[in-house]
Order: sequence, then C-alpha cells, then structure tokens
Amino acid sequence: MPRASARHILVKTEEECTNLKDEIVNGAQFGDLAEKHSLCPSGKQGGELGEFGPGQMVQEFDTVVFSAPVGEVQGPVKTQFGYHLVEVTARKD
Repeated sequence: MPRASARHILVKTEEECTNLKDEIVNGAQFGDLAEKHSLCPSGKQGGELGEFGPGQMVQEFDTVVFSAPVGEVQGPVKTQFGYHLVEVTARKD
C-alpha cells in the first residue's frame, strides 16, 4: 500500500494561503510559517503530519499528497477545514 509523509499550513482564506506561498517562493522557511500561521495543531511541529496512507486524510488533501511531486509546495488546496499549502516530504509505493 502506498505511504506518504507531508507537512502543511492551514489558514482560513485563499488570499492568506497565496501570500504564504509567495513568502516560501521568496525564501521563507515552510516550517517557520507553519508555526506562526497554521490553524492546525501540527503547526507546532512545523506542519509535519507524519506518515499516512490513502484515505486517511480528506479527499482533496489525499489527491494532492498521492500525485504531487515530492518536495514541491502545492496549493492553495481547499478542504472543509480551510485552505492548505501542502508539501509532500516522502512517498513510497
């Protein structure tokens, strides 16, 4: 069964999510921004979600994690919880 590890930043608005992505593109550290801005408790660990399999996260999140290139920040990704920036840190099939 495929497994992946990822980290994310969860915020309320698409605009905030886009602004944070711009900061990352311009050199800001993903983990630092997660600690400062993420609404998810994982923010305290730099957004780290650990390892999980397909179906353990909401569908929109799952789709990105199991298809996006490893190490590339994706988003904004809209879910029922808000808007996410997602970075797949590892994946094995």
